[in-house]
Amino acid sequence: MTVHDLNQLLLVCSLVLLVAVAAVRISSRSGLPSLLIYLAIGVAMGQDGIAGIHFDNAELTQVIGYGALVVILAEGGLGTKWSEIKPALPSASALAVVGVAVSVGVTAAAAHYLIGLEWRQALIIGAVVSSTDAAAVFSVLRKVPLPARVTGTLEAESGFNDAPVVILVVAFSTAGPIEHWYVLIGEILLELAIGAAIGLAVGWLGAWGLRHVALPASGLYPIAVMAIAVTAYAAGAIAHGSGFLAVYLAAMMMGNARLPHWPATRGFAEGLGWMAQIGMFVLLGLLVTPHELADDFLPALLIGLVLTMVARPLSIVLGLLPFRVPWQEQALMSWAGLRGAVPIILATIPMVEGVAGSRRIFNLVFVLVVVYTLVQGPTLPWLARKLHLGQDAEAADLGIESAPLERLRGHLLSFSIPKGSRMHGVEVGELRLPPGAAVTLVVRDGQSFVPLPTTVLQRGDELLVVATDPVRDAAERRLRAVGHGGKLAGWLGADGPAP
Repeated sequence: MTVHDLNQLLLVCSLVLLVAVAAVRISSRSGLPSLLIYLAIGVAMGQDGIAGIHFDNAELTQVIGYGALVVILAEGGLGTKWSEIKPALPSASALAVVGVAVSVGVTAAAAHYLIGLEWRQALIIGAVVSSTDAAAVFSVLRKVPLPARVTGTLEAESGFNDAPVVILVVAFSTAGPIEHWYVLIGEILLELAIGAAIGLAVGWLGAWGLRHVALPASGLYPIAVMAIAVTAYAAGAIAHGSGFLAVYLAAMMMGNARLPHWPATRGFAEGLGWMAQIGMFVLLGLLVTPHELADDFLPALLIGLVLTMVARPLSIVLGLLPFRVPWQEQALMSWAGLRGAVPIILATIPMVEGVAGSRRIFNLVFVLVVVYTLVQGPTLPWLARKLHLGQDAEAADLGIESAPLERLRGHLLSFSIPKGSRMHGVEVGELRLPPGAAVTLVVRDGQSFVPLPTTVLQRGDELLVVATDPVRDAAERRLRAVGHGGKLAGWLGADGPAP
C-alpha cells in the first residue's frame, strides 16, 4: 500500500464513519436498531451497490468480527450494573445454557424438516441464530424503563450466551454432529468455567491496580481499562476457555469498581464500541451478495418464524420454569430475542471451514437477522407498554469523576447534579459526608464559589469533593444515596445501599 492508497482509504473510511454517525439520528427517531443502517451502507458499497466493491474474504471478516465483538462485549460489561444483574444471574445462566439448547434443537429441526437442509447444516443454523444481541435490544428499549429483573436477565443472557453458541458453531463446523453429546456438553461447561475464572481474576486485579496506582494522565485510564479487558479475552482463549465470557466478566468487574476518571473511561469505551459496530456491520454488508438472497428469502423467513414464535418462547418458558417469572415478563423476553452482530459473524465460521452449503447458510442468517430485527425492533417498546411493564424513570445517577491525589493520599471527586436527581434542594450540610470528605467548590451558572453548610444545591450544579483515600468509597456511596433518595436517604447519616 502506497501513501496515496492510504490517503484514499482514510478518506473513504472517514466518510463512512460520518455517514454512520449521522445515521444514528435516523435510528433513534425511527426506533430501528442502527445495525440495519450500517449493513445497508456496506451493501450499498458492495458489488451490487453504488461503489461496486468486490469483497469475498470470509476469513478476514471473521477475524475482524471477533476483534469487534471483543470491544463490544467489553463496552457492554463496563456498562452493566452489578446491582441490577446480580438477582438475574441464575435465570440468565439458565437461559444461556438450557435456553440455547432448546433453541438450537427446535430451529435445527425446522431447518431440516421444513427447508430440507441436511442435519449438519441445520444444526449450524440452529446454533448460529441462538445468540441474542444486547446492543440491538437496548437500543430500542432505551426510552422504555423496564423492571430491573427483565433488563438484568436480558443483558446477562446476551453476555453469557455468546460463549456456548460459539463453541457449538465451531464444533458443528469442524466435525459435524457429535456422536457423544455429553462430551460436547462437558467441553462447553469446562470452557465456560475457565473463561469465567480468568475473567473474574483479571477484572479484579485490573480494578485493584487502577485504584491504587495514580497514572500521570487521565487519558491513560480508559486505555488501561480496555487493555485489561482485551487481556482477559486473550488469556481466556489461549487457556482454551471462553474468551468472550472472560472479557465480559472482566469488564463488568471493572465497571462496578468505581475507577478513577470513570465518566471519561465510559465515554471512551462507548466510542470504541460504536466504531466496532460500524466497522463490523459495514464489512458484513460488503461480504453479502444481494442478488444471491432472492432464492433464500422465503426459507429464511420460515426458519425465522419458527425461531421467533416457537423456539424462543419455548426456551424462555423452560429456562425460567424454576424461577416463577410472571407471564408478562416472559412474553416480553420472548419477543426481545433480537439477533444482531453475533449470528452474522458466526455464519462466517462454516465458510472459513469449507462446510458444504456454507454460503447458503450465511445468506439465510443474513436475511433472517435483517427481516426479524426490522419487525421486532420497532414493536418492542409498544409491547412493553401493552404488557404494562414500563416504569416511571428513576432518579438519574450521578456521573462521579474521580482523580487520584497521590501525594495527599486522597481523591478529587467531581460531578454534576443531573435533571431528576433528588439532591436538588438539599443543603451541603445535609449531605452528611463521612469525616475526611468535604464539598470544596460549587460551580453554578459559570460562577464558582466555596459553599457554606447552608448552601442549597440545585440541579445543574457542578461539585468538587475532596475525600481521603480511606473514606473515598463511603463518600461516593453517600452522594449516590442522596442523589436517589434525597436528604433522608440513609436515615441518621447511613450511607445507604451500595450503588
